[in-house]
Amino acid sequence: MKFDTPATTNPIDQLKIIGKPTDRIDGPAKTTGTARYAYERHSEVPDAAYGWVVGAGIAKGRIASMDLSAARAAPGVRAIVTARSAGPLGKGDFNTAKLLGGPEIDHYHQAVALVVADTFEQARAAAQLVRIDYTRLPGRFDLAAEMGAAKLPEPTPFAGPPETKTGDFAGAFAAAPVQLDATYTTPDESHAMMEPHASIAQWQGDKLTIWTSNQMIAWGVGDVAKTLGIPKANVRLVSPFVGGGFGGKLFVRADALLAALGAREAGRPVKVALQRPLVMNNTTHRPATIQRIRIGATRDGRITAIAHEGWSGDLPGGQAETAVNQTRLLYAGANRLTTTRLAVLDLPEGNAMRAPGEAPGMMALEIAMDEMAHKLGLDPVEFRVRNDTQVDPEQPQRPYSQRRLVECLRTGAERFGWRQRPPAPAQLREGRWLVGMGVAAAFRNNLLTKSAARVRLDSRGVVTVETDMTDIGTGSYTIIAQTAAEAMGVSLDKVQVRLGDSAYPVSAGSGGQWGANNSTAGVYAACMKLREAVASKLGVAPADAQFTNGMVHASGRPVPLAQVAGASGLVAEDGIEYGDLDKKYQQSTFGAHFVEVGVDAVTGEIRVRRMLAVCAAGRILNPKSARSQVIGAMTMGVGGALMEALALDKRHGFFVNHDLAGYEVPVHADIPHQDVIFLEETDPISSPMKAKGVGELGMCGIAAAVANAVYNATGVRVRDYPITLDKLLEGLPPVT
Repeated sequence: MKFDTPATTNPIDQLKIIGKPTDRIDGPAKTTGTARYAYERHSEVPDAAYGWVVGAGIAKGRIASMDLSAARAAPGVRAIVTARSAGPLGKGDFNTAKLLGGPEIDHYHQAVALVVADTFEQARAAAQLVRIDYTRLPGRFDLAAEMGAAKLPEPTPFAGPPETKTGDFAGAFAAAPVQLDATYTTPDESHAMMEPHASIAQWQGDKLTIWTSNQMIAWGVGDVAKTLGIPKANVRLVSPFVGGGFGGKLFVRADALLAALGAREAGRPVKVALQRPLVMNNTTHRPATIQRIRIGATRDGRITAIAHEGWSGDLPGGQAETAVNQTRLLYAGANRLTTTRLAVLDLPEGNAMRAPGEAPGMMALEIAMDEMAHKLGLDPVEFRVRNDTQVDPEQPQRPYSQRRLVECLRTGAERFGWRQRPPAPAQLREGRWLVGMGVAAAFRNNLLTKSAARVRLDSRGVVTVETDMTDIGTGSYTIIAQTAAEAMGVSLDKVQVRLGDSAYPVSAGSGGQWGANNSTAGVYAACMKLREAVASKLGVAPADAQFTNGMVHASGRPVPLAQVAGASGLVAEDGIEYGDLDKKYQQSTFGAHFVEVGVDAVTGEIRVRRMLAVCAAGRILNPKSARSQVIGAMTMGVGGALMEALALDKRHGFFVNHDLAGYEVPVHADIPHQDVIFLEETDPISSPMKAKGVGELGMCGIAAAVANAVYNATGVRVRDYPITLDKLLEGLPPVT
């Protein structure tokens, strides 16, 4: 199905099932422990051996020698995989460094060997016997030290151009009566998902099956095939349940490759789960950023000049963190400059983490907007409202498909009690607590990508959907079932959903807030083709057939869908493909975050007391799971604001706190009250579903809202995340 004109009324608009707060259909399996994750496929591969990954002990250099003799002689050892034993390997399109290193080492904890044994304990014990001598080389580990050598990266479809200029920023900024010039930093962060990267691999002849924890099945198939040098048709990836990904499982990592190599060498299935330190150092992470923001405005608060420059680092051939991109779109201003620069660092690979680009970018931009509002003597909500725009500021001829940022801000301010916030900081006390409120805009682009599905109707009247879409804890099973039920006119219990298998049609996959809208649009397209097949079998025009309550009404008579399907059933396959509406209209999601914090006047300890997010993100397909996504993102944003940071050893190039004891993340118990409001909205420019993404919108801006609340409570402005006690104590008001 080609989607190249705005959506009109269609079966989804009935809203009998779509748009209803629906319990997750995979919930019972997950709460009873019967949902089988990648490492738990015991029935398919009951005789799997265990692999333990050996990670490099240096960040830069080469292996001088590797002694495997003691490890090979250890009890239960079946095979040891190294770069030498594996033979020539390619590198996947989505990997920056080789997944199996040696003799050259690209980063700390790069996989250099896999020890395969009969039991997990035997593999772990034998791996400790591998003796490796390294020749260490000097590395580049400090982003600040490498800023001067950073360069403009190559443009990509996702990142866009590395530099944009509109008008005369330098002249307008110099002439502006009110100016801000500030630098903000965000640290390296880990995805810290509950389920580590894990895989089981099995060869049957030249056919490889990998049960793995992965967000993007088709990408993974391509990278495994390219790395191993085998046809894609010989690779099957299966990932029906993913225990958290947040972007860290967009790409195939060492667990999948080494499980495949280990299974080939051992002659039996092999299962590999990356130990937590390797999740932190071997897989991808959100890279640190340095961001400079300059804003010039008139005295009445109209932005005349705005510039955002960002620096980040990655391995050679890597990509930059696109932290400046939202500044190209969010606020008005005739004179504009954005620049992204990339430094070469010899650290573990930096790549996508939940809301890449906007998450760290909004951490800086929305503090800068707060600082500018204070300089102007304006309420921070009002300052943002005054600089709203209904068109792309860089391309004024290109309007937004929907843009309700002002309504989000106004609604949130009213519901949160924003009027009670003292305009001056450090004015409100409750006992020993300094109390403050903060606000930030929320913004995330709506990304469109092809997605397909296969739909079957059987003699029981059951609709079965098959697509390689993944459910990473977001509720994909449920919204896909809701879509099929709505489109085919059946109840939800008459829909079965099968996900996460490369044997199924290629979907959008899960990531970047694009999964829900695109995958359901692909299912909708397949269902519309199935409706055509039903109508054709009855000899009526598709437009004259009505589908409701498990029946198809044609020529004035109802016929059960089960009867139409017959013993052989009906099958349809289709997908959604987009035209150029996204070029004619800027498609984005908007919101507003409000936060209240208490700061201990003596210790500087910060407590988030309540949070509110107001979101405008197209049609909300399932308000229950959407709310869960947003409050989860808000909680994750609190981590970025107050505690999350990978501590980098700049001498040896590795993240020191590489476990969940040293890398602290918040949980819902840390935040007493969270609320979410979804504005009633449909966006016919986006897709036939008239929906957009929402899961990452809750992450974009929330950290800045926390930071702004801390400033309002204490008068201390922190521009270096996370906001820890040491950054507050000296500036706290005197204790009286």
